[in-house]
Amino acid sequence: MAEHPPCTARGETPLQRADRNFVELLQELRVTQTGVQILFAFLLSLAFTSRFTSLDTVQRATYVTTLLLAVLAAALFTAPAALHRSLFQQGAKPLIVQVSSRLATCGLVVLVFAFSGAVMLVVDVTTHRAGGIAAGAGTFLVCVGLWGLLPRMVGRAVAGDGRTGTAPPAPRAEPLRDTVRRPSGLRPPAPRGAARGR
Repeated sequence: MAEHPPCTARGETPLQRADRNFVELLQELRVTQTGVQILFAFLLSLAFTSRFTSLDTVQRATYVTTLLLAVLAAALFTAPAALHRSLFQQGAKPLIVQVSSRLATCGLVVLVFAFSGAVMLVVDVTTHRAGGIAAGAGTFLVCVGLWGLLPRMVGRAVAGDGRTGTAPPAPRAEPLRDTVRRPSGLRPPAPRGAARGR
């Protein structure tokens, strides 16, 4: 088997880079999957509460739509694991990483709508329709801001600084004589000649 030359600043081969990227992607998916699981469990339990029968048509439509969005988000977030398992040891790791990244991005988009729908439903039921719509819209804007706009702003800042992802240079070591100071309140030692003259 031929060795691949390093292709990145980290000295990785293409396969090593794909392995690292897939591990990082799985770590991200673990975080998002937790949110989806909590939301999905909440929505499933909601249908079996006594108050569910009093929901009006709009609230029921919001519930069903949000539940289906949560299912779709969970399916998108678990698809990379199924894809990896299906193509295991077939030399397709770079393609798996590329497709999995797109699936995760689609999952985040769907999750924004699922979160917004869940918040809208709860606030609508507990207060009134206008409050539910406002809360859902606010949730949508917060998610879009944190998940969409913030990464773009950070990316532009990094590009503007000219950083390439390499480690910053190590700070210069300061000489010890400049970092150790004499405690205040102590007099400097007297010269030897002065001590003899007394």
